[in-house]
Formats: sequence, C-alpha cells, structure tokens
Amino acid sequence: MLREIISIFRADDPLASMAANYTRMLELTREMTLSAGRIGLDGNGAPADRTGIYDQDVQVNKLERTIRKQVVAHLSVESNSPDLPYCLVLVGLVKDVERIGDYAKNLSELAELHPGPLPQDDVAAELQEIRSRVEEMFGAAIEVFHERDAEAAGDLIRGGRADAHRCNALLGRVARGSHSAATTTVLVLALRYYKRIGGHLLNVLSSMVMPLHKVDFFDEDARPVAPGGS
Repeated sequence: MLREIISIFRADDPLASMAANYTRMLELTREMTLSAGRIGLDGNGAPADRTGIYDQDVQVNKLERTIRKQVVAHLSVESNSPDLPYCLVLVGLVKDVERIGDYAKNLSELAELHPGPLPQDDVAAELQEIRSRVEEMFGAAIEVFHERDAEAAGDLIRGGRADAHRCNALLGRVARGSHSAATTTVLVLALRYYKRIGGHLLNVLSSMVMPLHKVDFFDEDARPVAPGGS
C-alpha cells in the first residue's frame, strides 16, 4: 500500500494537486486542534479565536469538496482507471481529516460549559497528558506522511492504540469521581473528542502500513503488516 500512496502523492498534476490539498487539510485541522484545546480546556480564548476555528473548518470542507471533484475528473479519463483503488482510499482519508475538524470545533465549544481552566487534580492532569500525546502525534503524523516512513507510522499507531485504551480507563475514573456536573461533562466529552481525533489520525497512518483492504482497521487485534503484506 505504501508504494501506491507514494505514487499518488508524487505524481504529476492533477494527482499532485490532490496531494497538496490533502496536506493543507492536515495542517489546518492540526492548527484547529491546538487552538481548540487552549480554548476548551485552558480557558484561554477570545470569541475571535472560536470564530477562527469555524473559519478554518469552512476551508477544510471546501478542500474536501475540491478533492472529491478532482478524483471524479481524474477517474473520468479511461487511461486513469488503474488509479481507482488508491483514489478511493484518498477520498476515505480526506473524510477522516474532515471529521477531525468537526471534533476540534466540538472541543472549542467546551468553553461554554466550563469557561475557566479545569481543576488541578490527577484526573484533569491525565486528560492534559492525553491531550499532549494527541497533539504531538498529530505533528508527527504529518511529518511521517511527508517522509513516507512506514516504520515510524507503525510506532505511532502502537502509541495511539495505547492512548485510546488510556482514554477508556480514565473515563471510568471520571465516572467514579466527585467533580461537579459541568466539570464531569467537560472531562467526558474532552476524552471522547481526543480519542476520536486520535482514531482518525490512526486511520491516516494505517494507509502507510496496511494493505488496501485493511486501511482504517487499525483497532483490530492484528499487528500492522509491512507494506505489500496481506
């Protein structure tokens, strides 16, 4: 699968244009995720910051539609039919990135439920650690995708899986805790949003280590296989 993804992202126009648009989507949603964490969990954000996230989401959605149109135009040429499976994979990856933008918006909206910073306790501290892990993975995932580094992608996937399990365990601690209703709601939703952002990043990374028919199935028990495996 890695070889085919590389061919898409290193091809001449119009595939190169699709790749550039996809990369821009990744960069925008990373910026949105970082800003949303500051607004929703740190209490550091003006109304203009929220507006900025929504404006960026509009850009992400426009890029998604543009890539879809590019794929349709490309595949309408009979000689490009061999690219069909991998263009369809690209469309799926684009949807993963678009969903990250939606979760970033959701994160920023937590400020409405808990306008100040979270309490300084062990549960909130672990949530902040998970947040940092997801933010770091986002930056690393973009770099790995640029470098087409399957080994590094596999390492990120393993770490992301562990972080998802950590989210589940922390949810249990929140449920047994004594926070106020508002704080509990923010903690639960933030864990959900970061888990899903991480999950969609893992889908992106899976395209580098999974064969075509297993892309997006990072959360199954099977270990990632080397490019070209089954």
